[in-house]
Amino acid sequence: MSETMKYFSDRENGERPRENEEINEQTWEGIQAEIESRAEDGSFGKSFPENCENRRGVTGSDKINLQDAMIARISSLSHDHHWPPWSHNFPMPQTVDILDLIEFCWKNIAQPEHGDYHDNFRHYHLQFDVEEGQGKFREEINEIFSRNRLAYELKENGQIEKLASPVLREQLASVQFRTQDKQLNELLETARSKFLTPRPKTRRESLKDLWDAWERLKSLGEGSDKKEQTADILDRASGEDSPKFREALEQGAKELTW
Repeated sequence: MSETMKYFSDRENGERPRENEEINEQTWEGIQAEIESRAEDGSFGKSFPENCENRRGVTGSDKINLQDAMIARISSLSHDHHWPPWSHNFPMPQTVDILDLIEFCWKNIAQPEHGDYHDNFRHYHLQFDVEEGQGKFREEINEIFSRNRLAYELKENGQIEKLASPVLREQLASVQFRTQDKQLNELLETARSKFLTPRPKTRRESLKDLWDAWERLKSLGEGSDKKEQTADILDRASGEDSPKFREALEQGAKELTW
């Protein structure tokens, strides 16, 4: 949320820790409201157009096609419920499916703007600004995430990332892997990317990539004795004046291998 968009409590007390990973019913209803308002104002009309009867232009969103497209792509949504997913009568999906729904909406949304007015049918023909529509939707969704202390953020590329703990967040966001070994860089980047996904199973997979990176790092050292190479890496990482840090690194390396 931008500085101008912060609420009084955030300005006064600072942003609250975002540690919740499960979307509750109250938050789901807020997300539904955001989607519903855009289904009604024609924001999905570029991807799912409702056309003028005289074929002179797009007048809104075809909500039936929109609903069918959502259901075709997200596992827990079903025609059996007889309501569109943005209806408050629609049963609450799992968190991961809600996050998929948000990404689907971002992909297909655009800001509708009034074009010429059609007197016979008393409606406007719409034009669309994709970048503005996606930006506004992203801002509203991220505000919902923040206010409900959810550890997720909708990024500018339309993908939702899980926020790391405050201790790790800045480091993970800013670090650039630029070692002299391309494979090591790729393993580290894959581990980071998987760790920041909203899906718990994929986050657990990041540990394997991190372990592969650790094994790759050890193989790049000089000599054939892996134990000596490992000790040398840990010595250089901790420095001579930090024996406790050196001990913690060694313990962490053992646990990672285990």
